[in-house]
Amino acid sequence: MREWNDKLQKRKERKVGDTKKNGAIRQILWMMMATVMLVTSVPMPGSITAWAAEVEVTSDKIPHGKTGKNLTINFKIRSSRDIDDVHICFDVTGGEIWDETDEDREYGYAFPFEQTGSINDRENPKRVGKLRESENGKSVSLTARVRRDLKEGYYKVPVVVLKGKDDQIGYGELQVWISHSTGTDDDEEDGNKTYDFVLGEGQSTPDGTYPHVMNFAINLRNNSPANVYNVKASITPDAATEKFPFEINDVNYDRMFEKIGVDETVELGYSFAIREDAYSGYYPIAMKIFYSDSSTGEELKTFETSFYVRVHNKDKEDEYGEFNEHDRTRARIIIDGFTTEPATIIAGDEFDLILKIKNASNNITASNLLFSMESEKVSDSAVFTTESGSSSVALNTLSPGGVTELRYRLISRPGVDQRSYGLTVKTKYDSPEFKNAEESLVVDIPVKQIPRLSTGTFEVMPDSITVGSESNVMFAINNTGKVMLYNVTAAFEADSIQPVDSYVGNIKPGETGNVDCMVTGVSPTMDDGKVKVIISYEDENGTVSTEEKELTLFVMEDMSDMEDLEAGDFDMDMTEEKTGFFSGFMEKHQQKLLPAALAVIVVLVVVIVVMAVRHRKAKAELDSDEDEEE
Repeated sequence: MREWNDKLQKRKERKVGDTKKNGAIRQILWMMMATVMLVTSVPMPGSITAWAAEVEVTSDKIPHGKTGKNLTINFKIRSSRDIDDVHICFDVTGGEIWDETDEDREYGYAFPFEQTGSINDRENPKRVGKLRESENGKSVSLTARVRRDLKEGYYKVPVVVLKGKDDQIGYGELQVWISHSTGTDDDEEDGNKTYDFVLGEGQSTPDGTYPHVMNFAINLRNNSPANVYNVKASITPDAATEKFPFEINDVNYDRMFEKIGVDETVELGYSFAIREDAYSGYYPIAMKIFYSDSSTGEELKTFETSFYVRVHNKDKEDEYGEFNEHDRTRARIIIDGFTTEPATIIAGDEFDLILKIKNASNNITASNLLFSMESEKVSDSAVFTTESGSSSVALNTLSPGGVTELRYRLISRPGVDQRSYGLTVKTKYDSPEFKNAEESLVVDIPVKQIPRLSTGTFEVMPDSITVGSESNVMFAINNTGKVMLYNVTAAFEADSIQPVDSYVGNIKPGETGNVDCMVTGVSPTMDDGKVKVIISYEDENGTVSTEEKELTLFVMEDMSDMEDLEAGDFDMDMTEEKTGFFSGFMEKHQQKLLPAALAVIVVLVVVIVVMAVRHRKAKAELDSDEDEEE
C-alpha cells in the first residue's frame, strides 16, 4: 500500500511539473506573439505613418471556405480623403488561427491560402484604382485557394492597402472559417455564373416624329445572380440611315455605372435628333453592355442586346412604283414659339401659356384642326392641368404659312422639383389629299421653386456685455424649400456692435446650416437692444436674396474703474453732509427743543406711574375675591 501511495504521489508531482512547464511555454508564446505584433505595427520604409487614420478595412460577414477550394473574401475599404492608384493584397507573412473545438484555444501562425505565383501579395498586389472619400466605402475582393493541410477552424487573414505598390496606407485582419472539403462538393465558381440584363422592361416603345427631338429613357435591369461593377452600356451608331435613324452628334453614347445590384434597375437617358431622310417604321438599336463581376474592374465581360424605337417621318417609296395610299401631300403643323404669363412660373401658381401654331407648308391648307394637350407626369400625376378642365381646342382652318395663337390657362403642380417639364400638344387635322393627319408638338416649360428658410432659436451668451467684450451668437438656418441655397451668409448689424459676417456655405433642401459667431460691443446701447441679423443666399443663377431677423443684445459702458475711483469720495461726502446738517440744526434750535423734550418726558413718567398703580389695585381686588370664595 505504501508503494502504491508513493507512485501516486510521484504521478501528481509529475503532473504539476508538466502543468507549470505548459504554463511557462504558453507565456513564452504570448511574449513572442506580442513581439511580432509590435514589429509588424512599425511602418516600413517609404510607408505613410498615419495610414491607420487614412484607410479603414471592414467586413460585414465571415466568409466560409473549404480546403483545396477557391475562397473569395469580400470587404470594404473606406478613406478619409481621395487617393489615386490604390492596390490591395494579402500579407503572406502570417495569420492568426485558433480551433474552437478545443477546450483551451491554441494560438499559432498559419497563412490559410496556397502561396502560388498568382496570389495577390506585396510583390503582385491587386489594383483597385481611385479611392474616393465616401461614407459607405468601396467594395473590393481578394481570391485565393485554401490550403489542403489546414484544420477546421477560424483563421485571421491579414490584408494590406497600398498607394502605388510601395506605400502602406491601410491594414486589416479579416476572419474566415475553413472546413474540410468532402471531395463531393460542387461549389459554383463566380466564373460559372450566368449574367443577364433586361432592357425596357414594362415600357412602351420610344416614339418620335421628325423634326422634333426624341427624348426617352430605357430601363436596364440586372437580371444576374450577382452584383456587377464598372458597367458601361454603349450604343454603337451606324452611318447607314436604315440601321440608325438618328443624327450622330456625340462622340459616343455610353452610359456608365459604378455598380448595379441584383435586380436593380437603372435608367439610360438619351436625346436624339431624327434624320431627315429616315423613313417611318421600327428600328432595332444594338447595345453592348460591358461589365465586371469584381469591383476592381478587371476581366471586363460583354453582353449584347437591343431594343426598338419607332420613327414617324416620310413613308418608304414602293420599290416597284405601285400606288401607296400614304404617299400623299399634307400640311405641316409646327409650334413657331411660345410665351408664358407671367414669364417665371412658380410651382403651384396659375399661368397662361400662349402657343404660336404655324402651318409650315407653302401651298397646302390645313382644316378641321383639333389640338389636345397632355402634360408630363411625375409620380403618376400631371405637372400641368387646365383651369377649366378641358385640354382640347378646335380650329376651322389654317392657311399655308398662316400663324394662330392657342391660349391655355394652366395650373402647375406645387410639389415638383425645379426643372423643365414637357407639354405635348397632339394635333389632328385634314389636308386636301390627306385626311386625319397627326402631329405631336412638344414644348418644355421651366418651373421654379421659391427658396424658403427658417431659423432656429437664437442663443446669445451672454445677452448683456460691456464695451470691448464679446458675446457668442449661435443659431440654425433650415432650408425648408425644394432648391439649394448657395453661399448662405449671416450678417449682424447694430449701432452698439461691430458689424460682422458669418459664412455658412451651401444648404441642401431639407438640411440645416449652423451659425456660430462672436459679436463685439463698441458703444453702449441707446435703444431697445435689437440687433439685425441679415441672412443672404444665392440661387443657381447667382441672384442674391436676403431675409432679416432680430436678436436682443445689450451693450453697457464699462464702469469698473469709475466705481473704484468714486466710491471713497461718495461715502465721505455723504457723511459730511449728514454730520453738518444735524449739527447745524441742533445748534440753531437747541433752546426751543430742550424745554419741549423735558415736558414730554415728564408726561410719559406720569402716565406710566398711573397705569402701574391701577394694575396693582385691580390685582389686589381679584385676590380678595378669590379668598372669600374659598
